[in-house]
Amino acid sequence: MKCLATFDVTSMALMFEKQCRSAGFDVRIIPVPRQISASCGLACSYPCDRENEIAQLCEKNNIEISETHHMTD
Repeated sequence: MKCLATFDVTSMALMFEKQCRSAGFDVRIIPVPRQISASCGLACSYPCDRENEIAQLCEKNNIEISETHHMTD
């Protein structure tokens, strides 16, 4: 299962990707799936088993996630 983070602005999505990759997390920027809406149109996918660690990283770096979603493949 993958998790998706959506963002209100593109700069937050890019910052999320940069900080997560620097910390060694497997993240990828993707277009927001149709069943989800997001202002900037970008989402980042990441492994759900790292969700707590990623949330802490976002809090530490002032990265604002609009919503998180659990997606099945």
